[in-house]
Amino acid sequence: MVFDVVETLMSLAPLQSRFADVGLTDALAERWFDRLLRDGIALTAAGDYQPFPVVAAAALRTLARGELDDDAAAYVMAGFGELPAHADAEPAMQTLADAGISMACLSNGTAEATTDFLVRTNLRRYVDQVISVAEVSSWKPASLVYTHAARAIGRAADELALVAVHAFDCHSAKRAGWTTGWASRTDGHYAEIFAPADVVGADLVDVVTRLLTPA
Repeated sequence: MVFDVVETLMSLAPLQSRFADVGLTDALAERWFDRLLRDGIALTAAGDYQPFPVVAAAALRTLARGELDDDAAAYVMAGFGELPAHADAEPAMQTLADAGISMACLSNGTAEATTDFLVRTNLRRYVDQVISVAEVSSWKPASLVYTHAARAIGRAADELALVAVHAFDCHSAKRAGWTTGWASRTDGHYAEIFAPADVVGADLVDVVTRLLTPA
C-alpha cells in the first residue's frame, strides 16, 4: 500500500495562521497549494523540474504579488516542519499493519521532509520506504513516477495500491496498472474526467478497509 503524503496524510490547515501572520488572507492558503501543484506539474509537462520547496516558495511570492519579503516567505515555509497528520492517518496504517500489509510513501515533496513528518507524527514505524519524485526529477502525475516507485519497491504494478485524496493521482496510478483508493475527505467529489478509483471511501480508514476486503 502506497500513500500520497501532502493533504492525504499531512494536514495543511495550520498554515493558515502563518499566512495571516504575514498579512495574507487565510483563503490564500488553499489557492497556494493548488498553485504550487499546478506549477510543479507544468514544469514537468515542459520537461523541466524544480523541487517542492522551491516551487512552493515561488507560488507563495506570486500569490502575494511579489510583495512578500524573504523573511516572511521563510516564516510561512517553516510551518511545514510543524504540520500534523490527519486524524485518520494512523488508524488506517494500523489497520494495514494488523493485516500484514507493507507500506510506502510516494510524495511530490522531498524525502527528507517526508521522513521528518513521519517521525514527528509517529507514523514512521509503519512505513518501510519513502519515495520522492525528486528521484526522477518529475512531479506526479507523470507516469514515470509510478514506474519508478514500483521498481524501487520491487513489486509489479498489479501488486501495488495507491491511497490518495487527489483524483489526478489515482487516475495516473491506475493508468500505470496500480489499484487505487480515493478518500473524499478533501474534495468531496471525484471528477468525472479521471479514471474511476477502484475504491472510494469517506476517509483513509474506510479506503484501506475496502481495499482489504475481497471483491
